[in-house]
Amino acid sequence: MVGSLGFAALNPTCEAQVGWVERSEAQHRPHDLLWGLTPDALPARAPSWAHQVAQTGLPVVVRRATPEPGRIPVGLRGTTRAERLAAWLAPAVVLQRRSPEALRITNGCRDLPVFDTLGRLQTRLDDLGLPWGPTGAAGYELASGWPALHARSDLDLLIRCAAPLPREQARALLASLQTQALCRLDILLETPLGGVALADWAANAPRVLLKTAAGPQLVGDPWPEARAA
Repeated sequence: MVGSLGFAALNPTCEAQVGWVERSEAQHRPHDLLWGLTPDALPARAPSWAHQVAQTGLPVVVRRATPEPGRIPVGLRGTTRAERLAAWLAPAVVLQRRSPEALRITNGCRDLPVFDTLGRLQTRLDDLGLPWGPTGAAGYELASGWPALHARSDLDLLIRCAAPLPREQARALLASLQTQALCRLDILLETPLGGVALADWAANAPRVLLKTAAGPQLVGDPWPEARAA
């Protein structure tokens, strides 16, 4: 089925190993993809492209925001980088959830540097023993079949890192992944407090930018609670 934006929204072209849970039982985390948004849930004066996305049945991505009872903060994406819209979704209308760590490439993916790179890195990332998965355009295309990528796209990755990662290990990991990459890598370490870029943590700056639900913060340690335990 080809939707109003001109792509097969409900028939993914890439097979994915997917784990999903239904409705309000799900624990929705940033970067999870959710199905269930309808046009009536869009903000007032939402642009026409957002209505097209909602009508086609494409997923939305859980975004970081201060929690509100009975509402999940989500973001819509259109066909260009400028087409992004914040919205809220009721847990009761969620039909499916796909987390980044549930997505892997198999046969049928488009011949693009991002997917070639993901194929090269999967074994190395699995060897970390940490939950990880593609986010951004790569994760969106894998989960939905919508052609979100182009030849110059970055590969966005998330690594769930509950325990502190020594900076020397972060530098070694980043170097190892970059040597195999055919495109630019944007890797986020998801800590209990928020997300920090692996490249930032691997550098020498005394403080790094931590993305939290309350907004970005400069911190010296993204794992203070883990170290205190």
